[in-house]
Amino acid sequence: MENEKSPCLLVVEDVPAVREMLEITLRFNGYTVESAANGEEALAKIAECKPDLVITDLLMPKLDGFMLAQRLRRDPNTRHLPILFISATYITPEDKDFALSLGAIRFLEKPIDTEEFLLTIAEVLQESPPESSPLDDETFYRGYLERLENKMRYKAKQIARLERLIPTLPEAQRPSFQAMLATARKEREIVRQEFEAVKQMLGDLLASDQSAS
Repeated sequence: MENEKSPCLLVVEDVPAVREMLEITLRFNGYTVESAANGEEALAKIAECKPDLVITDLLMPKLDGFMLAQRLRRDPNTRHLPILFISATYITPEDKDFALSLGAIRFLEKPIDTEEFLLTIAEVLQESPPESSPLDDETFYRGYLERLENKMRYKAKQIARLERLIPTLPEAQRPSFQAMLATARKEREIVRQEFEAVKQMLGDLLASDQSAS
């Protein structure tokens, strides 16, 4: 039993500091850890190292967590790969319901509670592989667009609040709020780009279905 191979976990997170923190925590607790900065990198890593569990953020450039999960569920080779979502952005009940409809087995909010994080991973690894069928493309794209639209509205309100507040703050307080504003603008742009891409995918799909009929 001493030579038993430790489970391999893939951490998918675009923020380097958060990714490193998760890697260190997991390695310290005896796991083999691979990492990726986005969904595109994750797909390559999965093909290469065949992890036992994917731990992924949702809001990421290039290929985010929602799209990554759909890709994994559409591929028979990865359909039963456990997925654990972590997010500080997509945390409404509707966001979580959509995430779970994609076959994720758990959803944890950031900031991560380390004990809950480790307990959840240990439980997931002892469970049977998930029995989940992928959403059809139209259902996925429509649900995904709704999540993205809601998130853009939320980010717009957050940015407007910060823009109103910052000029009224004492000089010493402004840098931290300006950093929050910069982060919110960056996140809104990631969501906007993803929205446009998914909207185009849905349009192409519907056009294809119409021409086929």
